[in-house]
Amino acid sequence: MKFIDQQPVPLWSGTAPLALGNDPEDNPTLTVFYPRQWRSTRKAVVVLPGGGYACLCQHEGYEYAKWLAENGYTGIVCNYRVHTAEHPYHHPVMISDAARAIRVVRAHAEELGIDPHKIGIMGSSAGGHLAASCATHHEIGLREEGESMEKDLGRPDFTILCYGVLTFGEYAHVGTRTNLLGATPDPALVDFFSMEKSADSHTPRAFIWHTWEDQAVPVQNSLLYAARLKEMGVYCDVHIYERGVHGIGLAGGHPWTTELLRWLEQV
Repeated sequence: MKFIDQQPVPLWSGTAPLALGNDPEDNPTLTVFYPRQWRSTRKAVVVLPGGGYACLCQHEGYEYAKWLAENGYTGIVCNYRVHTAEHPYHHPVMISDAARAIRVVRAHAEELGIDPHKIGIMGSSAGGHLAASCATHHEIGLREEGESMEKDLGRPDFTILCYGVLTFGEYAHVGTRTNLLGATPDPALVDFFSMEKSADSHTPRAFIWHTWEDQAVPVQNSLLYAARLKEMGVYCDVHIYERGVHGIGLAGGHPWTTELLRWLEQV
């Protein structure tokens, strides 16, 4: 695997596990955005776009990665598989793609010019759910034949959660839950993917932000998750802004971006 700036490469070396065909939607990719060498912090962030597990919103993907690179961080967009009528993917496909992305980036750290112990994961909305799931449940992701089974290779070192879907309970975004788990999911699996119930003391530290007026994914998602991390003794930086609709992304330089850069200096 050879990484060229802003050129997608296949996430899996062969046919992706549980692939339903050979269309572009069946073949997840990684796209790296390199910082200028003299600005590099040697930290990387794998970016998971949002979209309700039904599409990939690239203002939360490529735009994030470009912005990270401009600020000295290697941004790597993972275009994971999602659920559509033509390509109806469900769990465990999504977490398999996300954990694979972390493992691949870690395995190619020298080529990428990064520290293998400074690899984060970032997601917005449903991408935030996948990022948080990977942070705690990475070991359940499928692996290629011959891949190392070493524990924690797919565990990110930190997480960045932007107005994330973090609970599948009372405040869930139902469409996200349905696209991941189906219309009538096993209640045990719902609890397993309600991150305010399943995050543990081994879950990596997090930067979390949300807006109070988010009508699509209620702010309680972030508040409940932050409370769980506190209970587990995991550090997190939490920012709740009064204004802002769901899905605002960078929003032309929203204050969360300044706060994230400050936080990233510490991880």
